[in-house]
Amino acid sequence: MAAKRKRAALAAAKAKRARSAPSAGEAAPEGDPGERSTPPQEYSIPPPVSQGKWKNKERVLIFSSRGINFRTRHLMQDLRTLMPHSKADTKMDRKDQLFVINEVCEMKNCNKCIFFEAKKKQDLYMWLSNTPQGPSAKFLVQNVHTLAELKMTGNCLRGSRPLLSFDPIFDREPHYALLKELFIQIFGTPQYHPKSQPFVDHVFTFTVTDERIWFRNYQIIEEDASLVEIGPRFVLNLIKIFQGSFGGPTLYENPHYQSPNMHRRLLRLSVAAKFREKQQVKEVQKIKKKGTKVLVEEDPTEVVFETPAEEKPVEIQLVKPESKPIVKDKKKLRKIQRKKQKKLFRTEG
Repeated sequence: MAAKRKRAALAAAKAKRARSAPSAGEAAPEGDPGERSTPPQEYSIPPPVSQGKWKNKERVLIFSSRGINFRTRHLMQDLRTLMPHSKADTKMDRKDQLFVINEVCEMKNCNKCIFFEAKKKQDLYMWLSNTPQGPSAKFLVQNVHTLAELKMTGNCLRGSRPLLSFDPIFDREPHYALLKELFIQIFGTPQYHPKSQPFVDHVFTFTVTDERIWFRNYQIIEEDASLVEIGPRFVLNLIKIFQGSFGGPTLYENPHYQSPNMHRRLLRLSVAAKFREKQQVKEVQKIKKKGTKVLVEEDPTEVVFETPAEEKPVEIQLVKPESKPIVKDKKKLRKIQRKKQKKLFRTEG
């Protein structure tokens, strides 16, 4: 009560001063002739940052299912940082149906949703939906790189509004035109949003290459208007476009899409085919080794230039040869030989 009384007294005093002070058009009160009327001081107040009114009240709910890995969690956090008009929520249970997300968005007062669905702890799917009427699109997310992982040199102010750049093919094909409108409404920050900054310093690019949509985020440098990548980056492989939100009739189905399960199955089959081919080659080599060799007939002309060797007479020895004494000492052997020679001389003489 004392504080209120003080404020009321101060307000009354200010009102009295305003009444007693002369206006700019009135003359100064009579007094000394040297005194002149001084003009009142003017104070200029800078205008507010957001001069307009927030009319496009787009709010995006970004959350995921249970079972995601650390890279998906960081990707979600990066998108929430880049999109000031986004909201977060707790992870959804796997057993819940997808149409429950519409009720979650209604409770969070959001009309757009980015939902990350993890399967088998290795496959990541992204849902982009306009809740609760639709349409919605389902993508397979590949080649995810986050802000912390890439260590890019680019940088932008938190909450600044991005430019959206699209490939020319988004205006040719009808399903890409629908996705373009969905991307504009989800990734475009509304003008005069309370959490956004009133200038543009980065650009989101959506490029179609190899039947996939490549997302990149670049900083716009003011000096020469060059681009430096900030991150994150990921690739969206379109699966289906539904008429409703998280379900309903199928508006478009990508004929070039191949599920991760089928891709892994084809890889296993290719490895098995290579192994079977090696085994067959080994069996063929074994059969060749075991097979009988084909004998080549003798050529009669091969013996023309051969000269027969001289035949030596065969001598038959009728007398048993004398056994040689085994003597280890060479000197004793020589003595024995000399004795034998002497005996032979005696007999001949």
